[in-house]
Order: sequence, then structure tokens, then C-alpha cells
Amino acid sequence: MLTFDDGTAVVTGGGSGIGRATAVLLGRAGVPVVVADIDEDGMSETVSRIRSAGGDALGVTLDVSDQSSVNAAFDKAEAWKGAVTVLVNSAGILRVEPFDTVSREDFERVMTVNVTGSFQCAQRATKGMKAKGFGRIVNLSSVSGYRAGVGRTAYGTSKAAVAQLTRQLALELGRYGITANAVAPGTTMTSMTAKAYTDENKANFLKMIPSGFIAEPEDIAPSIVFLASLQARYVNGHTMPVDGGYLASGMMQTAGLEL
Repeated sequence: MLTFDDGTAVVTGGGSGIGRATAVLLGRAGVPVVVADIDEDGMSETVSRIRSAGGDALGVTLDVSDQSSVNAAFDKAEAWKGAVTVLVNSAGILRVEPFDTVSREDFERVMTVNVTGSFQCAQRATKGMKAKGFGRIVNLSSVSGYRAGVGRTAYGTSKAAVAQLTRQLALELGRYGITANAVAPGTTMTSMTAKAYTDENKANFLKMIPSGFIAEPEDIAPSIVFLASLQARYVNGHTMPVDGGYLASGMMQTAGLEL
């Protein structure tokens, strides 16, 4: 059974997808959860789900690309239950466009939300974690940060940067009792990815997923929650693929393979 510090968890992007699934699972484990999202309706729905399951949750509006919004969100979190000891950086955006037509504005927007947003939230959370001598930071990378994909210049680059940011945080914060790790989801059906996954795309991905199915957010959340737990105290600086074997398969077409 996983156990947790007595502090508060902040889950960015908690209004949908993997962020929502993670926030709900943390709430079920008895962790007070601050659900932070730019989408107020989605954030409120997650808060309701946590409370309905007997958990404790607070919703705050957060634009991770805006430093003042980050500061305000953490101020509210700390005023609610005290120290934030778990940060899950799940907020992110996806743009799918060929390299030669992706605009600089779209590229920079993806980098700002996915990378700078994670950096800003981690830096703000670290203040309280260092004071307490304990912290868990879990970032969301992606298999796109490992393997290039058509149309994923901005997204893939940002997720590779998140993995490196994670290593940097682990190196510099470990001495304060803070661990930093990342989870790299494989093909997962969320509101963010739904438009990118056409029937043809899903069929092609399935050929390279040895487990034979496309994940739901609830398939990714348990790994994040483990990295946020006390039991993960000696896991630091790693990016964990949670991908049904997608990266292990290389470029091999596994569909129909007889072993």
C-alpha cells in the first residue's frame, strides 16, 4: 500500500485527461489535492469527483504560462492546507503540423506551456518543499520525446526538454529531500489527443504497441501516483515510459506477429 507525506498535492492540468485521473487517484489515497487548470469547468468537475469519493480537494484557476497566475495558485494552495509537497505537472498542449509549415508562434506556445510552465510551477513549489525538507515533483513527458513523429516538431521537442528539465531538478534538489521524475505516456486517449488520433492513426499505433491496446488516462495515473509516494524515495531523475511496450518495439510491426 502506498503512503504519502502529510502535505498537499498540486496537479496542474487537473481538469481533464491524465491530470484528472491522477488527481482523483491521489484524492482516493487520502492526499488533499489542489486541482489547477485554465479550464474552470473541467477543474470544478474534477473537484466534484474527488469530493464525491470522500477526498479533499480545492480548485484553482491556473495558466501555467503566466508567472503571476502560478504564484497566485500556489499562494491559494498554501493558504488552504499548508505546504505543497507533491507537484504533478500535467498541464500541456499539443499541436500537430508538418515541420515546414508549423509557425513560430505555435512552436513557441507549445514550448511555453509544456516546458516553461513546468519550470515555473516546479520553481514555485520548490520554495515550500525545501523549507519542509521533502518534496515530490512528477512531470509529464511523452514517448514523443524519445521518438520523432510526423507533425510533432513542437510537441516532441517540448517533451524531450521536459525529460531534461526533470534530470536537472533531480540533480539540484535531491540534497533537500526532493525527488523529480517524469512519466512518458504512450498513445493515450484524452480530450487533447482525440483530434490527432484518427482511425488510421490508431490502427498504425496499435501495430507498434505489444500490449495491443490504446491507453486511457487511468492506465497512466498509477505510475504518477507511485512516483509521488513515500515508497519512491530512491527513484530520482528518471523518465518512466508507460506505453504498453511501444518504445520497446522499435519500428517493428507487431500486428499479426507469431511467436
